[in-house]
Amino acid sequence: MILSGPEIQKRLGGDIIIEPFNEGLINPNSYNLRLHNELIVYKEKTLDMKKPNDFEKITIPEDGMILSPGRLYLGRTLEHTETKNLVPMLEGRSSIGRLGLFVHITAGFGDVGFKGFWTLEISCIQPVRIYPGIEICQIFYHTIEGAIQEYHSNKYQNNTGIQTSMLYKDFEKK
Repeated sequence: MILSGPEIQKRLGGDIIIEPFNEGLINPNSYNLRLHNELIVYKEKTLDMKKPNDFEKITIPEDGMILSPGRLYLGRTLEHTETKNLVPMLEGRSSIGRLGLFVHITAGFGDVGFKGFWTLEISCIQPVRIYPGIEICQIFYHTIEGAIQEYHSNKYQNNTGIQTSMLYKDFEKK
């Protein structure tokens, strides 16, 4: 089952932590998360799964920045979240999707116990101007059945900002 907006608010400070929290961002069954002013773009044309890929940071100015099609932009939420005893999920807002902007390519599924900022894999169909602080996506919460094993990762847990792919660490285990 998905938690209602009032249930999300009721569980704040317990199973759900959202910092900073703004009551005006609660929806009937989700909470809107905002875009931070920082993006990362990879420098290489061809990315390699087996190694860290070089990148550069970009700051989105207050008057906006135009994203180009065919380019991957990594962003992050302004909000830091923590979830206990629930499965957090992330979806782009429909108003954002109607501009041809994809907020996450494959990573909308969170794990019980995740703590951190959400890295957003942003791409667009046509050029679109984005702005820092825009309500870009929404987080919603599923209940979970059975014994819970909280998320522990040496890759993404307790992050402090945008995270590039760390898939290369999976190859190091082999």
